[in-house]
Amino acid sequence: MNLLTKRPHIVFLLFAVITFILGFNANGGIDINIHDTYYVMSNYHFATLISILFGTIGLIYWIVKKVNGNLSKRLNLIHVALTFGGIFLILILNEFFRKSIMEYDFNENLTLVIYLISAIVIFGQIIFPINIISGIIRKQNKTSG
Repeated sequence: MNLLTKRPHIVFLLFAVITFILGFNANGGIDINIHDTYYVMSNYHFATLISILFGTIGLIYWIVKKVNGNLSKRLNLIHVALTFGGIFLILILNEFFRKSIMEYDFNENLTLVIYLISAIVIFGQIIFPINIISGIIRKQNKTSG
């Protein structure tokens, strides 16, 4: 728990490297159907995108730590838990898709749940800049006061 709250940059940088390495062995692709539009991306490119995002977030956390930013441990924990917990839930729920045509309703409900979790993970990323900005403001208040 101490690693998640005091040094979240290590977690993000570690998962950036792991995601990038796993992306080399990824076959197939991701297709997202929103109404009548399909968005298709290869797993390799998706893994590269995720590893760049995780690396950037980890680098920003590291820079703030090096300039003695005062980040909230609670917001660090919420951000890391929403990010990795949500991704973990999506990966697990993705394994429950049924291949039979008779199970169409089940897959529709499962897709809805996955979309909701994805939205929570994406909106949870708002916590990251809030934490960075509040940490910078707290540091400025501490040095001026």
